[in-house]
Amino acid sequence: MLCRRRRSTLIAALAGTVLLMALLVRGITATPSPAPAPAIAAPQVAQRPLAALGGGETIREIHQDTPFSMVALTSGDLTGTTARVRAKKADGSWGPWYDAETLEGVGPTGHGGPRGTEPVFVGRTTTVQIAVTRPPDAPTTGPATPEPAPRPGLGYMPATVEQPFGENVTAVLISPPETPADLVPLPNAATPPGQPPHIINRAEWGADEGMRCGEPRYDTRIQAGVVHHSAGSNDYTPQDSAGIVRSIYEYHTRTLGWCDIAYNALVDKYGQVFEGRAGGILRPVEGSHTGGFNHNTWGVAMLGNFTDVPPTPIQLRTTARLLGWVLGQAGVDPRGTVVLPSEGGSFTKFPFGSSPTLPTIFTHRDVGNTECPGNAAYAVMDQIRDIAARFNDPPGPEQLAEQLRGGAIFAKWDSLGGMNSFLGKPTSPEASGEGATRYVTFEHGAVYWSPASGAEPVTGELYNAWGALGFERGALGLPTSAEIAEPLWIVQNFQHGTLNFDREKGTVTRVVDGVPVDLPRQTDGPTPVQLERFTPPINPA
Repeated sequence: MLCRRRRSTLIAALAGTVLLMALLVRGITATPSPAPAPAIAAPQVAQRPLAALGGGETIREIHQDTPFSMVALTSGDLTGTTARVRAKKADGSWGPWYDAETLEGVGPTGHGGPRGTEPVFVGRTTTVQIAVTRPPDAPTTGPATPEPAPRPGLGYMPATVEQPFGENVTAVLISPPETPADLVPLPNAATPPGQPPHIINRAEWGADEGMRCGEPRYDTRIQAGVVHHSAGSNDYTPQDSAGIVRSIYEYHTRTLGWCDIAYNALVDKYGQVFEGRAGGILRPVEGSHTGGFNHNTWGVAMLGNFTDVPPTPIQLRTTARLLGWVLGQAGVDPRGTVVLPSEGGSFTKFPFGSSPTLPTIFTHRDVGNTECPGNAAYAVMDQIRDIAARFNDPPGPEQLAEQLRGGAIFAKWDSLGGMNSFLGKPTSPEASGEGATRYVTFEHGAVYWSPASGAEPVTGELYNAWGALGFERGALGLPTSAEIAEPLWIVQNFQHGTLNFDREKGTVTRVVDGVPVDLPRQTDGPTPVQLERFTPPINPA
């Protein structure tokens, strides 16, 4: 992802200087005072008690005139309770059911407030159905009562008062705010080796620091990273993500009564990274993401549900590189192991005092009574560890190819045969050319793309000649076809003309507006290099 603020470049440049790194860390740290003006408005949150829920499964339909897109359930006791949520679409049909996973092991230890599920993103709607399954002997929930008025000075009703939570189950409807235009991600490009992903800090995603309670708690060091998912729908847009993070923060702090968002960072499916818990992204801030193992660990949540579908390639890669950066700064090998003492509790598999040996990058399910981060995400954990361990290494062809997956250039290269094509293996990440142009270099040429021209390969003498003319900045513009083989010529079309390779003479002729011009042969000079743009545009008469 292109870095709009170059703080991360400064980090990479000063990584070996202890004093300056300390100053840098303090610069990243979110300071609670003075609180910056939120970049995003507060989400709207409504609580609706679900009446007459007994044992077994009960389905309740909830409508609200104000559109919302996230749904959670809270109760004083969710033991043995499961829930599913689906939303009504604009055409009146129902969307798929999404599991609302209980936040087992997420949140402060010994907290006396309500228990809750993950807030499930269901897309913009005004009506949802919630299927709640409770133990057969569960007491019937009471009748619905009017929602109490906000208390003066708060603007909301704390979820921990005026409701007998041990008996009631409440639906929480959240309307995330819109994301400012300057937070929408720029076109994807690979992050250079040793440089962390761009991080959207708390002020940028709209954290209201007045909602936090107390000061951040710091551990002695970071010894391991823990991977989570947020569950719910994966069908969100880049513009939704900051609002989702802002809503999770609101839900964790105001609805559930925690002091801050549980995770140290969050990563969406587009590779956007959001700073989580306050206190400094590189400092050992103790979160509340993994019950029994919050001490000296650093938790990152991938936005989405990965029970059946794996994280997107850029989400996986960005999560891994983020962990590689954080653990690298702490001197931790992402492929190593660590012995961590359990703090115990009902949400972990390990009793108090036991000391399991764990990977330095492990998942919530490795230590907790949960399926998080989902089977499909769990299956790619070795990839995450490998990418994290290669944080400072230049990417090889396989890594470059994986970075390209999902784009138009990858699709073109793959259709030609991928690694076995005449282009060969990729030798660069996807990069920006003039305007909307994107390109990737390969062993034997390149592929260029723009919305107007599509993705087309250029190779051999035609590639060299086109490069000498200034690539897409020259008079020909971008290629609009691949090479076209004729008996005496090899022809390639461009936006403003053609290049023609004479098979017998080995020369190239440029034709613009019907006027042919023989070009000087490129065999005596170096091949033009697009990445550095050393070749000036030339237009021989």
